[in-house]
Amino acid sequence: MLDDLTYDDSESPAIGLVPPGVPWAAVEDHIKIAHHPLLVPLADGGEYVGAYWAGTRLVVAEDLGPDQDEAVAEFREFLREHGEA
Repeated sequence: MLDDLTYDDSESPAIGLVPPGVPWAAVEDHIKIAHHPLLVPLADGGEYVGAYWAGTRLVVAEDLGPDQDEAVAEFREFLREHGEA
């Protein structure tokens, strides 16, 4: 489990903000246990992706952009469109 997450809970659903440098395997493990959406900065530092647990699988929302605030808003919209909010 990832211990040092902050959350954007300004709207529903709350989204965990993964700090830079966290390995993807740790993100996967966290989601399998906690089942809440996470915003993850990619290793190259250019873009964010969203990740969440849907039933029995991990789903990744790609291309959310380089700005964290905009990525949170886009990921939240993605979750709503897919019935996850």
